[in-house]
Amino acid sequence: MPLTFARTGEPAAIRKIGGKEDVRQFLEKLGFVSGAVVTVISTTGGNLIVNVKDARIAIGKDMANRIMI
Repeated sequence: MPLTFARTGEPAAIRKIGGKEDVRQFLEKLGFVSGAVVTVISTTGGNLIVNVKDARIAIGKDMANRIMI
């Protein structure tokens, strides 16, 4: 399921990153790689603030839909 459906505060493992190659590389540079644990901190209008690899990152709904957990 996409990251947008994750519950706030519950850690989840990333299973797959979708999208074009440049989008996948961008997300990998931010720390979104298969096997990494991600936790949704808050959701505002579909946009997410997530904790991944000890860093808080804000991502849009379209990017979050490409991250499968």
